[in-house]
Amino acid sequence: MDRTEFVTNALAMLVIVGIITLIGNTVGYDAGIVESIPGIALIVAIGIVSLFLSREIPLELPSFAYAIFIAMLLALPFSPTQEVFLRYTDRISFLATATPILAYAGLSVSLQMDRLKQIGWKLVVVAVFVFFGTFFGSAIIAQIVLSLQGII
Repeated sequence: MDRTEFVTNALAMLVIVGIITLIGNTVGYDAGIVESIPGIALIVAIGIVSLFLSREIPLELPSFAYAIFIAMLLALPFSPTQEVFLRYTDRISFLATATPILAYAGLSVSLQMDRLKQIGWKLVVVAVFVFFGTFFGSAIIAQIVLSLQGII
């Protein structure tokens, strides 16, 4: 796939995700569509730049690493773009962005059902250990931090 075709396909995908996020943000969080468009446009722009950098820079970093880095640079307290960036992206609920991500994850998993059937019950055991580890790890860290702060 050449560069132009890649950018075109990635941009089309990001625009669709942006529209789904706008709908979720409006329906679920009572945010106005017009007020949310600049924030979604910033998020889509970060997404397309990060996908492009991931493809062009030979560091083998995933595109979300570039997205995190770009967003962090734009939102740093001493960054000249911080105020504008946070003003527009603050109107987008984080959970509204989760809807298309979870839909994509569901589609991706459903396309790999044969592979999941091969793994079988071992996948369930690993998932249970990951869930328990995440839950108890988070609870232990929260207990320690809240105890050190004297809150509990």
